Amino acid sequence: MEKDYSEEEHYLRAEKKVKDIKGFYKHLFWYVLANILGIITLINLNEVPSFSQYGFWGMGYGYYATAIFWGIGILAHWLGVFGIKDIFSKEWEKRKIQELIDKDNK
Repeated sequence: MEKDYSEEEHYLRAEKKVKDIKGFYKHLFWYVLANILGIITLINLNEVPSFSQYGFWGMGYGYYATAIFWGIGILAHWLGVFGIKDIFSKEWEKRKIQELIDKDNK
């Protein structure tokens, strides 16, 4: 059941969605940048632990905790912005079918 929104309400909903998407991409950017810089720092310090040496829950865990838990936060943020329904929705199915038909026609 679709709600009937005025033109202004449509604009405000779209504007909020764009801000949410922009916020997600900023969050993702900082996650990637921080982890790349962290890896570069560890490599330069020659302190990259191996899992075989420490095991995941052993002493080497601290090196990966930020990336793992922040990554879980990124996933939660993504779900909040895009939602599960957007992953494999009916609209997605229609777009994918059309994409495959277009690809076949070429």
